[in-house]
Amino acid sequence: MKAFISIDLEGMPFVVSREHLFVKGALYNEARKIATKTTLIAAEALHEKGFDEIIIADSHGPMVNLLVEELPEYVELVRGFPRPLSMVAFAKESDIAMFLGYHAKAGTPYATFDHTYSGAAVDYFEINGVKVSEFLLNSYLLGEWDIPVVLVGGDAKLIEGDVKEFTPWAEGVVFKNALSRYAAKSPSLARLEKEIREAVDRAVEKFKRGEAKPLKTEKPVKAKLRFLGSEMADAAELLPTVKRLDGKTVEFEAKNVEETYKLFELLVFAAAGVRAIVQR
Repeated sequence: MKAFISIDLEGMPFVVSREHLFVKGALYNEARKIATKTTLIAAEALHEKGFDEIIIADSHGPMVNLLVEELPEYVELVRGFPRPLSMVAFAKESDIAMFLGYHAKAGTPYATFDHTYSGAAVDYFEINGVKVSEFLLNSYLLGEWDIPVVLVGGDAKLIEGDVKEFTPWAEGVVFKNALSRYAAKSPSLARLEKEIREAVDRAVEKFKRGEAKPLKTEKPVKAKLRFLGSEMADAAELLPTVKRLDGKTVEFEAKNVEETYKLFELLVFAAAGVRAIVQR
């Protein structure tokens, strides 16, 4: 059997400072160790449950965060940025998927590092009228490929919100309870290891019983994207398939989630380019 694990940093336990999140940050190495340890726990538990192939997508920032020398032989690692389909690249043909270190969508109160895909560009992103988190966006794409998300570990607000609402069959492991955007309480790694292993066991058993479901949405997909700046929408409406709604908001239609994801990535990259030019 084949499992896919997507890894982010903002929802990892103990990660609360911006210094945790950037390659040159004073606490970046601590965050890398935490993320690698957490990932290995889940991978080992999956391997013990019969998954002989595990694809791990390093999916935060430059996407070169995990310590590769720690990875076991049954793991393949997806690294590097930018890349098509970003956080779920190479997930196709997996039997199940898990998300670790995930966070709540932009605008969520009492959630660490709340944002959606790009905290520098995106105010919100809607798919068929639903404001999506990265969890939900990625789950919709995996669902289109008939891959169920069976476990999510991350910020409590994400677990209690989108995960329970849209994928009630998925096991949720709370890595942190936030007091604010930059403060949270996390259990010890020893306790989290026990919780992750138990959650993996339950998730795999649910999958084997057919209780885990791919998350679907309607096609064609109607998408709406609100940027943080009007200059970003100026660039976005240069695409003939994109319609400007107001100063910061655009909309478009795509034939499926995969096409939606790619267009969204392109628009975010364009927004980042405009921002870089203006700041220069």
